[in-house]
Amino acid sequence: MNKLNILLAGSVAALALGATAAHAERGTDGELKILFWQAVSTMNPYLSGGTKEVYASSMVIEPLARYDEKGELVPTLVTEIPTLENGGVAQDLLSMTWKLKPDVKWSDGTPLTADDLIFTWKYCTAPDGGCAQAAQYEGVKNVEAVDPHTVKITFEEPKPYPYSAFVGAQSPVIQAAQFKDCVGARAPECTSANFMPIGTGPFVVKDFKPNDVISFEANPNYRDPAKPAFATATLKGGGDAPSAARAVLETGEFDYAWNMQVEPEVLATMLAAGKGQLVTAFGTQVERINLNHYNADPSLGAKRSTKEAGPHPALSDPAVRRALSMAIDRDIIDEAGYGEAGRPTCNIVPAPEAYASTGNDDWCLKQDIEGANKLLDEAGWVPGSDGIRAKDGVRLSFLYSTSTNSVRQATQELVKDMWSQIGVDAELRNVSASVFFGGDPASPDTFQKFYADVEMYTNNFDGTDPEKYLAEWLCDKVPAPENGWQGQNIPRYCNPEYDKLVGVLAKTADLEERAELAKKLNDMLTEEGAHIPLIHRGQLSSHSVTLDGVRMNAWDSELWNVADWSRKK
Repeated sequence: MNKLNILLAGSVAALALGATAAHAERGTDGELKILFWQAVSTMNPYLSGGTKEVYASSMVIEPLARYDEKGELVPTLVTEIPTLENGGVAQDLLSMTWKLKPDVKWSDGTPLTADDLIFTWKYCTAPDGGCAQAAQYEGVKNVEAVDPHTVKITFEEPKPYPYSAFVGAQSPVIQAAQFKDCVGARAPECTSANFMPIGTGPFVVKDFKPNDVISFEANPNYRDPAKPAFATATLKGGGDAPSAARAVLETGEFDYAWNMQVEPEVLATMLAAGKGQLVTAFGTQVERINLNHYNADPSLGAKRSTKEAGPHPALSDPAVRRALSMAIDRDIIDEAGYGEAGRPTCNIVPAPEAYASTGNDDWCLKQDIEGANKLLDEAGWVPGSDGIRAKDGVRLSFLYSTSTNSVRQATQELVKDMWSQIGVDAELRNVSASVFFGGDPASPDTFQKFYADVEMYTNNFDGTDPEKYLAEWLCDKVPAPENGWQGQNIPRYCNPEYDKLVGVLAKTADLEERAELAKKLNDMLTEEGAHIPLIHRGQLSSHSVTLDGVRMNAWDSELWNVADWSRKK
């Protein structure tokens, strides 16, 4: 066990002890200071698929139920989780019924009602709405009010795993009264609502400066009168991962910093200051390289990276896609950038264990330069005088984009060198994380718009069932101008057989059969080169030794229980 791993183990032990501490009265612990080196661009997760937006907004707007640190569903705004046993899920699996807690109020003092859930569903499924979380509502036929505090969801077909809509940090309830004029194409125009949503969570937004700082104050109408312990909270954005780690671990300027994507030896040195500790949990995060299946040539103008542009001239070749993956040494990338907080993987669904496939490990998990070169030779890609392979006038030279981060830039350099060994060139580009993950439909630099040949980042899914996550690669989930570039199918992958198999998964109740179907879908995505999975990442963050109550959660928002955080006395 190396030094960082020992420190991580100690942090987890301290975390478990801290979770049992007594809670202060509401607002008596002063200011909570949170640092996201990837700055937040909106407080509406329906308009951004970025993790930073989902996490930040979870302090304000909430789902009906969320996943705890064990991956188990727990009620948030409802009295219980509907199941077949308690009658909440219909025997024919065509509907489920949620019962709202009767005393929940929005931060403006008005009651939460079934109408808010109906509106949220209509908001995310509205034509031209560009909802970034549309997969959460896949298969929902209707949402209706049984009474003001009871909601019935009806599905188009039997749904053995119905916990998707209104479940987890990616699918919160928004207030109908605030967003009523923000439906469809008007959604991005509602700046006030998107920046300062009225919520049911422990905090309310007092001031929002996009891509900079968010000021919160305790929600006076929060359902637990003793929470939150902090009177105010500040979420500062910007900088880089090392400076964020330093601000908690070395200087103690901040209480919590998210996403410590920092070289292991650097973190180990910072921890020695004794001001903070690392907390980590392995969930479903995977660092991956997406391969653009559409032509990304800048000369195509507005057609770039859209269906109108046509297939990518090089990446449409399966041999090229596979060779790019075979050339990568994942062990070196893991050792250099992640250490104990990472594991090499060829899966986009790396967990839970029952869903983790080994189907691609033989050809993918270990580097094979000789095999990759042979594959390209047989496919007719011939090295030119400069060593770069070409075929029919098309060179294997790719624009490789990612967010600005020292670990990611180091990974880019490593991959560039590995690809050069098979006659592939890469032009490296990095974009500020606040822009890259910002979701601004007008920006040319977002990961959704994908104005590059390949791009690298991490993503994951809420909870322990991957059905709604695997639905993100359906043909109709491709980002495009008509959906505000908010589709989840970033690689523009489209396979009718894959779509059909997702449909089968949605109808399958047996857990073992669901696991096998999920593995097949996972394997298709890797085999067919929708992306190149690299590292199964543990979620690694840091917090001050004076902060109590943090329960690291890899299955939901890391800030899922911020209402329980307090200052050690």
